[in-house]
Amino acid sequence: MTNQIAIWLGILILGGLMLDVALFGTEHLLFLGKKLYDFLDWLAFWR
Repeated sequence: MTNQIAIWLGILILGGLMLDVALFGTEHLLFLGKKLYDFLDWLAFWR
């Protein structure tokens, strides 16, 4: 992955999070954070 792709991907992710917070509030971020932690734990197990 090049630096330019990584920067654009980061901008897209942050933009999506900002849109989610603006439209629905911060409750979804806690849910997404928990699911991301579970997903990373699952990935670490299968590694």
